[in-house]
Amino acid sequence: MIPRQYLNQPVLVADDFSTMRKIIKNSLQTMGFTTIIEAQDGVEAWEKLEKEPVILIISDWNMPRMQGIDLLKKVKQDPKYAQIPFIMVTAEGQKECVIEAIKSGVNNYVVKPFTTEVLEQKIQQVLK
Repeated sequence: MIPRQYLNQPVLVADDFSTMRKIIKNSLQTMGFTTIIEAQDGVEAWEKLEKEPVILIISDWNMPRMQGIDLLKKVKQDPKYAQIPFIMVTAEGQKECVIEAIKSGVNNYVVKPFTTEVLEQKIQQVLK
């Protein structure tokens, strides 16, 4: 169960594949989140982040214009956003990718395909 104080706070979901954004959004709504901001790549995600503070970022790795790993690095290097939990959702399960994400400050990692339960577990871990 996600702590109630987080459920009305905005969550940013970045993925270039609209179906995947919809799956993540539906999962978040099932958990009780009410405000989900969508972005189709890292550039758009960054622009939206600068307009509206969020409590969590969920991002795909492979996206055009700005990869998820580059968005992660940019977020974690900016003192305004560095404390925001960042979950990478990706088909990239290779050890090197996981290590790079951890070194870049990722808070958790979800490998596709995943279930709502797995995503919720990862979110609970980062929102503690």
